[in-house]
Amino acid sequence: MFIVIAIMFAGIAVGYFFRRWERLKNINFLIIIIICLMLFLLGVSIGSNKLIVKNIGTLGWQAFIIGTAATLGSILAGWGLYRWLFKKREK
Repeated sequence: MFIVIAIMFAGIAVGYFFRRWERLKNINFLIIIIICLMLFLLGVSIGSNKLIVKNIGTLGWQAFIIGTAATLGSILAGWGLYRWLFKKREK
């Protein structure tokens, strides 16, 4: 897990130093394509696992509840962080 977080922070640092580079301005489309590809491959992986497919009725509700809670938590955390960082500048 620490490796994933370290890679993310390394990407933030690289993005910060190359933020004025014009080629990075149009990278959003590539990011969307890569995320869609990763989600598709995740679906293929789940669909090929017989145990998950067999228990999808039980796991589906648990996954829905966990996913909804995680999404709401992310939204609340992002909203709070936005207010904390940018509300001071508006005054």
